[in-house]
Amino acid sequence: MENEVVSKNFIENIIEKDIAEGRCEKVITRFPPEPNGYLHIGHAKSILLNYGLSKEYGGNFHFRFDDTNPTKEKTEFVDSIKADVQWLGADWGEDLFFASDYFEKMYECAIKLIKDQKAYVSDLTADEIREYRGTLTEPGKEDPYASRSVEENLKLFEDMKNGEFEDGSKVLRARIDMASSNINMRDPILYRVAHMTHHNTGDKWCIYPMYDFAHPIEDAIEGITHSICTLEFEDHRPLYDWVVINCGFKNTPEEAPKQIEFAKLYLTNVVTGKRYIKKLVEDGIVDGWDDPRLVSIAALRRRGYTPESIQKFVELCGVSKANSSVDYAMLEYCIREDLKMKVPRMMAVTRPLKVVIDNFPEGEVEYVEVDNNLENPELGKRKVPFTRELYIEQDDFMEEPPKKYFRMFPGNEVRLMNAYFVKCESFEKDENGNVTVVHCTYDPASKGGNSPDGRKVKGTIHWVSAEYGKRVTVRLYENLVDEEKGVYNPEDGSVNVNPNSLTVLEDAVVEPALTEGKAFDSYQFVRNGFFCVDCKDSKENAPVFNRIVSLKSSFKLPNA
Repeated sequence: MENEVVSKNFIENIIEKDIAEGRCEKVITRFPPEPNGYLHIGHAKSILLNYGLSKEYGGNFHFRFDDTNPTKEKTEFVDSIKADVQWLGADWGEDLFFASDYFEKMYECAIKLIKDQKAYVSDLTADEIREYRGTLTEPGKEDPYASRSVEENLKLFEDMKNGEFEDGSKVLRARIDMASSNINMRDPILYRVAHMTHHNTGDKWCIYPMYDFAHPIEDAIEGITHSICTLEFEDHRPLYDWVVINCGFKNTPEEAPKQIEFAKLYLTNVVTGKRYIKKLVEDGIVDGWDDPRLVSIAALRRRGYTPESIQKFVELCGVSKANSSVDYAMLEYCIREDLKMKVPRMMAVTRPLKVVIDNFPEGEVEYVEVDNNLENPELGKRKVPFTRELYIEQDDFMEEPPKKYFRMFPGNEVRLMNAYFVKCESFEKDENGNVTVVHCTYDPASKGGNSPDGRKVKGTIHWVSAEYGKRVTVRLYENLVDEEKGVYNPEDGSVNVNPNSLTVLEDAVVEPALTEGKAFDSYQFVRNGFFCVDCKDSKENAPVFNRIVSLKSSFKLPNA
């Protein structure tokens, strides 16, 4: 429609106002992760939001590592974060930066603040600084070292840089207002002494800037126009503007760079805290930060989620100023919607039970033609071997079925998908009373799954040739968290782990074509769910399949 009104979120409204009023010629956004862990689904929202805004307004997207804390940072995390951002489709082009590239400029900014009598060196310990800082209801007390002269502060700060002091013995603080109602403005620490080797700068520095000092300077140096972050930084915005203004990068809070806060993405019943995941890894409950039961981006990728499904999920979540939680089922809805038309629908039996068709010729193989995806004819067709001995799911046979059970039981006729009608005649059991073999007869006239005499059957089940099918490992995943107990145990803070979060089936049987699957290849296993070839544990012609998601969900979009 020509006059259709497109609804804008509040960030877009701010950007458009800045453009209209001449405060912004070219929109430049950034994603600034700290390389101290793996990214999770919440970071995906920030990545896609910042990248999307830069594209929407014809601007640039910067990808910058806020690597100001060498005690927790590793090259491993840098590499994993790069892979995640690239996988999500956020193209940073030539605009890859590191905060550590600006350490010299940050040092110069600190010198300027000292000369302007807006920063001083303090000898207070961390505990004393905390005590002097006051509380949310009581103002802070002046630092006894705040009266040092400019000359003394310059000398002490240079000695800090030159390694003359031990870790924790001295800090550089901003001189702002110890009585401020905003506790972040009570003479925050700008630099601390830390004799640590940095992953990027080595041993060049033994003082490192604090995040609240470094981050606004990085934004200013790079020309970021809109510094978009989550709501917990709202109380830090006055300090952000104080740093940028007093370091000489802008004159008023309305000028760029401008900090804007939005609500975090919270998923129900998931673990995102780094220390909790680290404990799960160390205790062997998960097999790494990319275990498919986690919601790190690496884990979602390994499980079989697609960039498009994450993009759709973020779009559905929207952008707001109000914190809220999103049901994990919505993420599952997005991957189902993305894959249902894209991937072939193959036959795989996860818990096999042998079926012998007694009147089918021994040693004979017949290839039945099957649509790869009935809803997407462009995916073509394939030939599947049909033989005298087959495997079906154990759940598709019952010796004494309840009412409305329409699958295989003695005397009942069912349809073998895309093949024939078969009638259950008898079965065999082992010494423990378990059914091991089901004997059937087939109707040769029902080829393709339809009877020429119009005979109807109510049950249709999938199958795999016992002779040509291939044994593979299948992993079935449920939520890592015990949803009835909640995520965390209130007594010790541990994660309430669902004991059934992983089921490994070593003897699943699949169509022969499925053994050709490569890492990250996805399929729908008919009647079982969507599955992906595991990228870590699969070997050539021996794939391991992770269940991405089951086929059914109670989740529905609002107004759907």
